[in-house]
Amino acid sequence: MADKQNRDDPEYRWLYSGERSGSDPSSDATQHFPAPDGRSNQEEGDSERTSVINPTNPPPGGPGGASRGGEDDDTATRVIAAQPASRDAQQADAGDARPTSFGGTYGPPPPRPETEPRFATPTQPPQPGARSAPPSRPPAARAPSPRRPRRRRNWWLRGALALVLVWIVFLVAVPIWAYAKVSKVDAEPDGDRPADTPGATYLLVGSDSRADLSEEERGQLATGDAEGERTDTIMLLHVPDGGGPKLLLSIPRDSYVEIPGQGENKINAAYAFGGPELLVQTVELNTGVRVDSYIEVGFSGFVDVVDALGGIEVCPKTKIDDPLAGQLKMDPGCQDVDGPTALQYSRSRAFGNGDITRALHQREVISAVGQKAASWQTVVLPWRYFKISKAGGESLRAGEDVGPMDLARFAWAMGRPGSDAKRCVVPYSTLAASTPAGSAVLWDEERATAVFDAVQADDTASITCSERR
Repeated sequence: MADKQNRDDPEYRWLYSGERSGSDPSSDATQHFPAPDGRSNQEEGDSERTSVINPTNPPPGGPGGASRGGEDDDTATRVIAAQPASRDAQQADAGDARPTSFGGTYGPPPPRPETEPRFATPTQPPQPGARSAPPSRPPAARAPSPRRPRRRRNWWLRGALALVLVWIVFLVAVPIWAYAKVSKVDAEPDGDRPADTPGATYLLVGSDSRADLSEEERGQLATGDAEGERTDTIMLLHVPDGGGPKLLLSIPRDSYVEIPGQGENKINAAYAFGGPELLVQTVELNTGVRVDSYIEVGFSGFVDVVDALGGIEVCPKTKIDDPLAGQLKMDPGCQDVDGPTALQYSRSRAFGNGDITRALHQREVISAVGQKAASWQTVVLPWRYFKISKAGGESLRAGEDVGPMDLARFAWAMGRPGSDAKRCVVPYSTLAASTPAGSAVLWDEERATAVFDAVQADDTASITCSERR
């Protein structure tokens, strides 16, 4: 056999089983070799009884099929049947001819799944109303977590909350700052004192000291030029623990009482003799009620507080014309007044019962200041809140044992007295008793003692107030 076989040489056509011979029909499927035993195909019996020899394993004698015994090649040839083609090859012979190779015909590769395209295809636009299938992902790829929807940022709500927070800080910080401006005095007496009683009792004092007033201010406020320090206003505010009505009790400044170490005198003289400490001791000695907190306000401080509020409303019952009180002239009925007018109204004594009506006006003014200071306008208007806090801090003097919470409870009690609050004066028997200290007020011992006992027992509901008392 030559090294290189000629593809067109019939002798080597059997090597190219994929090609067909147009002249020999048998060459389409068989190749003839000499029979090994020198017999022809007919001598084998039935022409259809042929042996199939694998072309890859040819019989002895070589590809030429040499005969044995010198017999003719035509009679000594075995029919070698071709390997049955696969189904795919048969289909290819039927119509679709496919290329063949040495050793047989190979079937086509298995078809690709229709869902897996061989080449990239353009994305088809979704049909109206059709639900698009989710994109396929590689099985090994991890699906990303769904993206959270972006929340709508309510900037206006955050801004409102920030303003509320700032406002709360402002409401808390301003009183603390104002409390630092409150002057402190020693008002706690030494020695024996009444036992603690239920509830809280405040001693509220209005000083008539002119020491901090200029000549011009004394003229504007009609305070006069009296020297020393006295008390134009003395009141006991009792806030019961049992939920009873609050009691604001006026002590006439000309009440004739015993002053420890000074004998009997008008009660306002105790302040001139020994200041706040002696005044507290005198009140406790004559009433039997223990004072828990001492609070004092001066002339100028009172005026500043009223002006910071924008004025207050007072309701005199009679016409007032008092030249001694800064030429005060007022008609009966409710009316708004400023700071100087409110001070003159609370100090006027141009009435038939003098000091009693004066104490009545003082309780009216103090209550009006407290209620207006605790109104919603004060909380809403920042400049008003600041001015009131500043004026109050600069005008007040408090005992050394009075803390910010004590002042807060006092302001709350004055601003929210309640519809059942009681405003009384210590029961008296005479307003112009002749005494070594001059004309003075004498208490009704029996009725006054009953009022003091009710305060000690925290039973303010049992107290009955009247103008005469």
